[in-house]
Amino acid sequence: MTTSTNLLLLVALPLFSSAILLLIGKRANSWGHIMATIVSASTFTIGVVEFFAMQGRASENRAVIQKLFTWISVGSFNVDASLMLDQLSICFVLLITGVGTLIHIYSIAYMSHDHDRRRFFAYLNLFIAAMLLLVLGDSYLNLYVGWEGVGLASYLLIGFWNQKPDYATAAKKAFIANRVGDVGLSLAIMIAFATFGDVSFAGIKEHAHHASSTQLTAIGLMLLLAACGKSAQFPLQSWLGDAMAGPTPVSALIHAATMVTAGVYLITRSNFIFDEAPIAQLMVVIVGGVTLLFGAIIGTAKDDIKKALAASTMSQIGYMILATGLGPIGYAFAIMHLLTHGFFKASMFLGAGSVMHGMKDEVNMRRLGGVGKFMPITALTFGLGYLAIIGVPPFAGFYSKDKIIETAFNAGGIKGVALGIATLFGAMITAFYMTRVVILTFFGNERWGHKDEPHESPALMLIPIGLLSVGSVISGFILSKGNGLVNWLQPVVNPLKEHHAEEFLSPVIVSLMTLAAVIIGLSVALLKYRGEQLAQAPEKVSVLTSAARRDLFQDDFNEIVFMRPGQSLVRGLLNLDYILIDGLVRAVAAVSLTAGIRLRTLQNGYVRSYALMMVVGALGLLTTIWVVTA
Repeated sequence: MTTSTNLLLLVALPLFSSAILLLIGKRANSWGHIMATIVSASTFTIGVVEFFAMQGRASENRAVIQKLFTWISVGSFNVDASLMLDQLSICFVLLITGVGTLIHIYSIAYMSHDHDRRRFFAYLNLFIAAMLLLVLGDSYLNLYVGWEGVGLASYLLIGFWNQKPDYATAAKKAFIANRVGDVGLSLAIMIAFATFGDVSFAGIKEHAHHASSTQLTAIGLMLLLAACGKSAQFPLQSWLGDAMAGPTPVSALIHAATMVTAGVYLITRSNFIFDEAPIAQLMVVIVGGVTLLFGAIIGTAKDDIKKALAASTMSQIGYMILATGLGPIGYAFAIMHLLTHGFFKASMFLGAGSVMHGMKDEVNMRRLGGVGKFMPITALTFGLGYLAIIGVPPFAGFYSKDKIIETAFNAGGIKGVALGIATLFGAMITAFYMTRVVILTFFGNERWGHKDEPHESPALMLIPIGLLSVGSVISGFILSKGNGLVNWLQPVVNPLKEHHAEEFLSPVIVSLMTLAAVIIGLSVALLKYRGEQLAQAPEKVSVLTSAARRDLFQDDFNEIVFMRPGQSLVRGLLNLDYILIDGLVRAVAAVSLTAGIRLRTLQNGYVRSYALMMVVGALGLLTTIWVVTA
């Protein structure tokens, strides 16, 4: 098949599969999960074929665009429903379909006892289709369709067990927070159309340097708002922890391969906007820096293993967002960290699901302990992901995160020093809270309340975790070898057009500083949690720990600043509507009703009364004629 056909199949196959499973209903219960997994694996196969086909073409000819049909045609404004596969989108295609397929396989066993497993797999396929459309669209409008599809699918998956009120609330919270970001994307598209008369990536890129800095800044800030919603960045990050209400495979899919990566993709794809809008680019850096610290601090205090991993996702995406604001070279390192993160974070989330499977769905790490000796494979694979995320050489995170820290320092001046220190501090806190997760879960005393010993998960769950953990070990080396990913992405983000004349710190110094920060964080965690009887001893909670457990008051802030004033505004508008609008309507109705009541008294049913009225009327008519003709 041709590349054009393959592009259509990439989106059509999982979308068609999802529709079939939803429409057929319970008749697909026995085979729906198999069909969905085969479809996901097929999309990955197509992605691999297209990747090698792309390698066989010259770098300037690697991008392929396939027009499906004309979507909008109004005067001179035309938008085609088209798919574009280039060096950037193929990275996401392979990540989405590859990790997504492993999560499908894992879910076959994980969801085996759920009576509605068929519907779950239908939603997974819908998620995959929407994410593929998002990264393959050749314009902001095409991207927007996938963007909204991802929001819908995430709502359905997070609230999959919506019979539980807390889970339904978490799904609504994620949906609403993302709608705020979606307003930003809508406004960005509108401003781009008003500025360029075009919404395609190629068209805007060609004319971006002709636009004013005000217009480009406005577009960039709105795109950043959109990225904050999808990628759970400050100040729209509050939904991410609650999203753990969904089944664990959903957490892995959202946090590793799909939803939270969409914001990083959007900014990277829009590099031609941000490179020409320094203020918007600075705001990207600030948002990323704040979020990486914000998430790391929250992660230190979470006792729920999934929520601790969710906080780490928030922090790691913060690193990626920060990198996208560091100029052309930063885009490539952001994507590198995104790809390595896809492996080690998915392996750890699925590992957490394996622990839950063996521990009767227990997620509180203070009620775990010593699980490693009963679940050695889960402990080993989780440990590999742990070493990758904290950046221990030669694991994946060492190659990708160190490059971001190095680029931050090389930003130059006070800005570079501040960013470098922030990223180093984030690395130290990451080492602390991830070591805490590993110790409380897999080592120490056994603190579970039931008598049944934990048991290792079935092979269908362990094989995907094992493959992902292999990626946690080798992916960083493969992507960084010979500047491979940087050179690969060069035609899209042009990372080679800008280099700092002098390095603030050499790569070796940065790596040593990062390793020292990791060792400090790891050592503090070992000293604090090694051998501690958490289940028996009352815990001394500091002010910072209490704040971190409440997500640094992000929900309280949203309630005070947005929700309560919003409710007051709505109540005021309702009162205004009741008094002014409804009041006017009621007044007109009252006049009509009163007049009717008065006139009704004339209809008394007596013939003499009607005869008198006729006489009076005739006299009135004659008098009028006489006056007029006189």
